[in-house]
Amino acid sequence: MKHYQWDAIQEETLNPHITRKVVHGAGITIARLRLLKGAVIPEHSHHHEQICMVQSGSLKFRIAGGEQVVRAGDALVIAPNEPHFVEALEESHVTDVFSPAREDWISGDDAYLRK
Repeated sequence: MKHYQWDAIQEETLNPHITRKVVHGAGITIARLRLLKGAVIPEHSHHHEQICMVQSGSLKFRIAGGEQVVRAGDALVIAPNEPHFVEALEESHVTDVFSPAREDWISGDDAYLRK
């Protein structure tokens, strides 16, 4: 068993508009992200299933040719390999869960987030 305290995890600055804290398990990754208003995560896809839960703020997702605004208290499930784009409509705090674990984040191969 590994115990983590979110307040003790170092916040990683991905770019001037996005920060994250991450916990990796053997088959799952959970991350807390802070996105400033106007932050953009360019269209990308990954083989992970993702659940995005918005604690505060709101995000606009573009998925499968449609748009969905996700607000505080909402959750969105993104299927594996589904291209998606995200824009923060206001400062937002989000928890993302991925299965399997994000090996690309562990290795630092996540340049799309660092633009």
